Amino acid sequence: MAHFEAELTLIHAYGPGSLAYSDLALADPNLPEDVRRREEEHLRKFATESFPGAQAEVVVANGDAGTVVDQLVRSTGTDLVMLATHGHGVVRRLLLGSVTAKVLHDLDCAVWTATAGALKGRASAVRSVLCALDGGDTDETVARAGLAIAKSYGAELALVHVVEAPVPAVEMDYAIIRKELMDSANLRLREIKGTLGSNAPHAVLEGNVASQVHDEALRRKADLIVTGRGGDQGVVSRLWSNLYSIVRDAPCPVLSI
Repeated sequence: MAHFEAELTLIHAYGPGSLAYSDLALADPNLPEDVRRREEEHLRKFATESFPGAQAEVVVANGDAGTVVDQLVRSTGTDLVMLATHGHGVVRRLLLGSVTAKVLHDLDCAVWTATAGALKGRASAVRSVLCALDGGDTDETVARAGLAIAKSYGAELALVHVVEAPVPAVEMDYAIIRKELMDSANLRLREIKGTLGSNAPHAVLEGNVASQVHDEALRRKADLIVTGRGGDQGVVSRLWSNLYSIVRDAPCPVLSI
């Protein structure tokens, strides 16, 4: 917030469970307002303790968290949404939290998110930024954003593109086109760097996208991964299908744009 001189809004959505913390009876007409007031008090206390000296606006609303965030962003023109993520239930290792999934899917603004593991023991400083590109129309936008962030922090920047082997088919021999795909991706990254006037190192890797981005982030000691969501003009990029996995497995926070 201070780094970019941005305005800060803290938002908290609450549901029926909050009613249990009120001293009023369920039939009391003052119950909804009492619950809202309590939730706002808790959020203001959090804001004071977590952001001392900052003028943070607080918003509390009763409803589905993903919907509440979406409505606020659309009404205020927010540039960036930040939230942690986690899964629930027996498939928690396979899924993002439902709020994060909805936010990533519905919002047009940039979204910063991270798992608890990605945040554990991590300093707030950004020293290394990794841009994960997919060869789509948003690559230059993503790279430009990564370059701007890296410059603002005085951080190192690197780019990565992962080539996934297509589903095996009788009529296609992947080995024949593998070199062409790798060379094409390499040329694409060089062209993007040339357009941006950057000499950042880049890598073209092969395999599972999320795994390779994870490993490259570790190798580069990345503090932030910048990637795309493929939402420009309604076009869904190849990276979108891997975005959940990238966020879930990333060793650092992920900024998707």
